[in-house]
Amino acid sequence: MTTTRTHTAVAFVAARQPLEAIQVPTASPEGDEILIRSQFTASTPLDLHRADGGLLQKPGEIFGLTTVGVVEEVGAGASGRLRVGDRVFGWAFQEPRYRAHQEFVTAPEWMFGKIPDNISSEGAATVPENLITVFNTMAIDLGLPTPWPKPEGYVPDHAEDPILVWGAGSSVGQYALQVLRWYGYRHVLATASPSHHEYLEGLGASACFDYRDPDVAEKVLSAASEMHRRKSGAKESQTNTIPFIIDCIGSRDGSLRPILEREMAQRGSVVAVMLPVILTHASPDQAPEYSMDAGEVARGLGAADDSGIAVKGVRTFFMYEKSAFFKEKLPSEIMPGLLAQGIVKPQRLRVIEGDSIVEREENALRVMREGAVSGIKLVWRTSEQ
Repeated sequence: MTTTRTHTAVAFVAARQPLEAIQVPTASPEGDEILIRSQFTASTPLDLHRADGGLLQKPGEIFGLTTVGVVEEVGAGASGRLRVGDRVFGWAFQEPRYRAHQEFVTAPEWMFGKIPDNISSEGAATVPENLITVFNTMAIDLGLPTPWPKPEGYVPDHAEDPILVWGAGSSVGQYALQVLRWYGYRHVLATASPSHHEYLEGLGASACFDYRDPDVAEKVLSAASEMHRRKSGAKESQTNTIPFIIDCIGSRDGSLRPILEREMAQRGSVVAVMLPVILTHASPDQAPEYSMDAGEVARGLGAADDSGIAVKGVRTFFMYEKSAFFKEKLPSEIMPGLLAQGIVKPQRLRVIEGDSIVEREENALRVMREGAVSGIKLVWRTSEQ
């Protein structure tokens, strides 16, 4: 039940229209819920898709997925794992009161983890959406096991196989490199702008390539072939296949087209594509176009159903419906544990300023529209304190 308290939230009005500040009831926690005084959040490409394209958005709906804040109240049915005063971070979307771009968030305790003492609140805001997406991509879409706790001496079945992360400078790409390295995948190829190559190699990339290089496909396939040769011990590799590809960009022409048409994906490859697939990018004067069917886009690029290439759209929203294990462990144990141990680190970030919660979000969207951000996360305050 709600109380007479209210707070400010950011709401969608219509595609390519200014966002609106609205007053909404502050819901007291019931059952296993907690009430969080929100402090920080992060803007993502999905926010831009919603603001400019109205993707999966209705007028009046509250924006936002990642919440960082302090627990103010705990429901009577909560486990006691989180207490009043704890700094927490999480990713929630199912109900309006769960969503991040508002001053208070009321949501189930299991959706949140305690922020390790060595991590700033701003840094924590760069983590949940992207790290959860990486686990979803690996375990559900690519079928790569992610055991937790990781057994001592664990070596995955595909440790020596090439894995391509296209768009590794993105938020998802950076966390993918770190998680893949920790689980023991030794041959991770990455594409990104050259200015990011050294940093990405430090995160776990075996080799980096400029995605704008006209010869990028040949260079990536040559590197994959060399990895197969070393694995088999043969003088000549019998295959160039990259069995696992993560398309972190999700753009028909910018990423999926070169991956498919230039044969980086071949028979036996699984391509996990971040949704939505962008058909036309948003700009200050152009509305975007999207597809939520990665397979259909792939077929339009000539990847026939009998090609032996599996193209899967990554739908992180549904991962907890598919995995009870992740629901129990990912927010509460895995995210905090990986950060506390330094296995993954917060993404480089830029704090977006503004005089109000709406102005800060609008400023973040403007930066993304203008393409004035690369390799960093846009973080902003959700409260005036």
